[in-house]
Amino acid sequence: MYPPLNSRLKKISVLIASFTLLTACQDMPEAQSAGGMPPAQVSVEPVSRTSVPIIIKLPATLAGNKEVEIRARVSGIVESRNFEEGQKVSAGQSLFTLDLEPFTLEVEKAQAEVNVAVATVKQAKRERDRLQKLKNERSVSKRDFDNAASNYDIAVANLASSKVALNESKLDLEYAHVKAPVSGMIGRELVSEGSYVSGPELLLTELTETDTMRVRFGFSEREQLQMRKDVENGNLSLPKNNEFDTKLILQDGSTHESMGKVNFSDVRVNRYTGTSELQAKVENSTGQLRPGQFVRVELIGAVRNNAVLLPQRAVLDNGTGKFVYVATENEQGTMVALPAPVEVGEWVHLDDKNYWVIRSGLTDGQPVITEGFARIFFPGMPIAIADKGE
Repeated sequence: MYPPLNSRLKKISVLIASFTLLTACQDMPEAQSAGGMPPAQVSVEPVSRTSVPIIIKLPATLAGNKEVEIRARVSGIVESRNFEEGQKVSAGQSLFTLDLEPFTLEVEKAQAEVNVAVATVKQAKRERDRLQKLKNERSVSKRDFDNAASNYDIAVANLASSKVALNESKLDLEYAHVKAPVSGMIGRELVSEGSYVSGPELLLTELTETDTMRVRFGFSEREQLQMRKDVENGNLSLPKNNEFDTKLILQDGSTHESMGKVNFSDVRVNRYTGTSELQAKVENSTGQLRPGQFVRVELIGAVRNNAVLLPQRAVLDNGTGKFVYVATENEQGTMVALPAPVEVGEWVHLDDKNYWVIRSGLTDGQPVITEGFARIFFPGMPIAIADKGE
């Protein structure tokens, strides 16, 4: 008679467990002899130094080369507006015309006063010359002659004064035509036709010269101090007079066609932002750039000396800082991967590859791992350095 089914199943389970344990015991020495996990295959590059051009990237805003407030120099009624808002105007073009009649009358009045003064001068001259002859003949007193001579001098002075008044009235008539002082883009009108203009205190419109644009950007005090230290240490070379070449990157990522050059650096530090203002000028013949536009500026011309360059992929981040893996031989003579914290500087693009400038943390000749990170599961893991030909 067969034993119960449960008893038979228990015996089978015990046999299977015994077989599994026996097999594991037989395989254990073989696994131990293999040394556990195989070493990770990696590639390394020794730390070396070189000089490399660097690009400084900063946010910037655009402004017109000249931003002019258009105001009338005389008072009067606006008779006409002579431009289309938002269009380009030329230097000397009439923008507003005031009522010309009062100014024309003033010119005519001043001209009449000049004519009177001319006649007065002629009369005073004749009288002076007549008394001059009588004085020589001793037929008139010296006092009468002196009075005649003085009247002539006064008449000449009045003529000069009346000519000045005539020029002033002509100038006012000219100022009644409000003209564009420079070429550029005109804004909207701020005073309508028929309005009274009280003079220069009233703004009529604004004009911006856009053929050349000013690029304004800030450079932090901390970055400037670091750059000065690097220059003093010989680790950084800057262009003469800090006249960086400038490239503009627009919001869509495209590059503006014209290069510019830094032409101004403010010695003052803005106490609210902690930055100093710099300015560059860029040609804008196509009108692509507009005042108030936000761009990114790239400053070109600086050179980092004695720089350590590492491929961007070789620099890792653990959340608390950046580090690289260095191939190091441990006490047992095994080559392992150990992390080394580094301080990074600028990001450099050379030969279609991306690099970090390493400011500190490495010494010359150290073998830095540049390939095979996916096989390194923990610091101190054994590694095998692959030949460059592999």
